[in-house]
Amino acid sequence: MIAIFLGLLLLLFLFGMPAALSMGVTTLVVVAIERGIDSIPFTIIAQRMLYGANSFTLLAIPFFLLAGNLMNAGGITDRIFTFAKAMVGHWRGGMGHVNIVSSMIFSGMSGSAVADAMGLGTVEIKAMRDAGYEDDICIGVTAASATIGPIIPPSIPLVIFGVLANASIADLLIAGIAPGFAMGFALMVMLAIQARIRGYPPGERPSLEMFLRSLAKAILPILTPVILVGGIWTGLFTPTEAAAVAVVYAAILTGFVYRLMTVRKFWEILRRTMYDTAAIMLIIAAANLYGWFLVFAKIPQDFAALMQAVTSDPVIILLMINTLLLIVGCFMESLAAITVLTPILLPVAVGVGIHPVQFGIIMVLNLMIGLLTPPLGMVAFAVGKVAGSTMDKTIKAIIPYYIPLLICLLAVNVFPWLTLGLPSLFKG
Repeated sequence: MIAIFLGLLLLLFLFGMPAALSMGVTTLVVVAIERGIDSIPFTIIAQRMLYGANSFTLLAIPFFLLAGNLMNAGGITDRIFTFAKAMVGHWRGGMGHVNIVSSMIFSGMSGSAVADAMGLGTVEIKAMRDAGYEDDICIGVTAASATIGPIIPPSIPLVIFGVLANASIADLLIAGIAPGFAMGFALMVMLAIQARIRGYPPGERPSLEMFLRSLAKAILPILTPVILVGGIWTGLFTPTEAAAVAVVYAAILTGFVYRLMTVRKFWEILRRTMYDTAAIMLIIAAANLYGWFLVFAKIPQDFAALMQAVTSDPVIILLMINTLLLIVGCFMESLAAITVLTPILLPVAVGVGIHPVQFGIIMVLNLMIGLLTPPLGMVAFAVGKVAGSTMDKTIKAIIPYYIPLLICLLAVNVFPWLTLGLPSLFKG
């Protein structure tokens, strides 16, 4: 049953069927095999799909999407990039470091790797090319730094994981801060090594006046993640309410402070956000149906027993889980992978002593690396499109940056305090 349930889903994905439809069709086929085609409980199926999307916490998704789209379209990216350039542009390989720092800052607004790649990517790649950097560096740094987006809060994947795992959304969002900064630091170390090997000169150090001017222009957008995390930490608002606050703050900045938002542009942003939200909610609804039948058929228990039959060593089991997630991330859209695999893998991870919050970061980080990997890698496609590069050249440029990302993944697995330290400190 496990082979049919997972194998058919993967086959449909490989044939290009949308994630929601793939999960729905797989469930219907397996139910038909189990009960007979004349005994499919369509009423129960409809109810399970409805209940899957009927969650107050999931309201955070359209709000975070809208906030990120408003920031992206409201001229915020240029301000962030200018400030990052004033911070680290004078280092050796400076424009690459500017690229990474910009992505880390923008991560606190969009919560999406693809939004980072498409929004900041255009500015970053052009600036690096103008400064004389080779295309492989421009593409590799831009793609790798975009994966930080769903790790540093806000994070749509972590919200979905929290709903499915019945884990604290606030703890998950705060837990992503340290790993996100670790990813940025590791990428900057890798870039510094490449810059020294290739002989990139240091940039020109800005004057104090230039730095303060760039800070003044970027300070309000930079405050976005501070407001969100601070509000959640102090109990001023829940993670869902924080998403709504982010929308109001983004609308005020782009529409009234910077006056870069027109009615027509705002309507287009709303339409795009509604479209993206509908697609995500369909995936969640279908995944809830899929997950319900997984539990009904006792597949998570069977899968856990199967892994434990192979080995009882927690390290080996964790290694197997990470390997599976990395492979799945190459073929399956990240949100679909989270909704499908959470009910299967979470009990196994908890069984070997992994905290659900730590496992949430492990899962999302694995799947973000998958976004850089063919055949489905959406970030690789997005950066390749922005850079006007072929897919093979894009992947070759990204390969060196797997090293720091995999090191960070190993650290998140080995050191629980990297993810659990800040949430416990905030509670304290």
